[in-house]
Amino acid sequence: MRGHSTGPPDDGQQLLTTLGRLVDQALEQMKLQRARVELALALQRHMLPPSLPQLPGLHIAARYAPSQDGLDVGGDWYDAFLMMDGSLGLAVGDVQGHDVEAIAFMGQVRTSLRAIAEATSDPREVLGRTNDLLISMGGGLFATCCFLRFDPVTRDLTVSRAGHVPMVWATAGGRSGIALDRGGPPLGVVRGESYPMTHRRLTEAGVLVLLTDGVVEGPDFPIEEGLAEVHRLVRAGFDADPGVLASAVVKVAEHTGHRDDAAVLVVRYDGPTEPL
Repeated sequence: MRGHSTGPPDDGQQLLTTLGRLVDQALEQMKLQRARVELALALQRHMLPPSLPQLPGLHIAARYAPSQDGLDVGGDWYDAFLMMDGSLGLAVGDVQGHDVEAIAFMGQVRTSLRAIAEATSDPREVLGRTNDLLISMGGGLFATCCFLRFDPVTRDLTVSRAGHVPMVWATAGGRSGIALDRGGPPLGVVRGESYPMTHRRLTEAGVLVLLTDGVVEGPDFPIEEGLAEVHRLVRAGFDADPGVLASAVVKVAEHTGHRDDAAVLVVRYDGPTEPL
């Protein structure tokens, strides 16, 4: 009878064994990376408000789009909340970086801003105190932010910006624009900074759109072009459902070539129901 070979496996078998081991290792790394991303995205969703307040005559909607490559997570956020004096606080911001640390810092910024807004409803003070608090905490990161306060009784709108993208607006009367108000530096950079404030009064129906730079800016897409495109959408759809408009605006990010995440906050005002 012929005996069976008991010698070492041939080169082909060794190669297949090695390749199989490498494939298993690669699959494990992919699972680990996917788990990390899912955990980070879950943390990021938890940091965003679960619901948005609705007041008579005001309709608010928001949209968030994660990084386009699906691997990074960012620190963009939005917020809307009622303050102690009955006014409405609105914020949108962007934290430096694209990792879990950026998300954690975003949570600190959003929580700090909300807490300070309970003590003072003045947007410039809210940003100034938030800036000093972040510096004292020593996180080493910075954030841009746009904060608005709307008084539903007087219809006064006050706005302060910390190195952030300007908001876009349009009214039922046909007026529209990009609010290039003077602002201050990002939060968390220099202690004791002051933030200019712009005052307006809403006298007719219209819409305000707050957004982050991931919506309007990319490597080969100047921010001016992105803002012009958002302005066109807002002017044409000022009376649309806020959710529909927010979805249309956030899709502008798909054309910028930017890998960043993006956030949009839309506020539609139905107009005054009685004279002051």
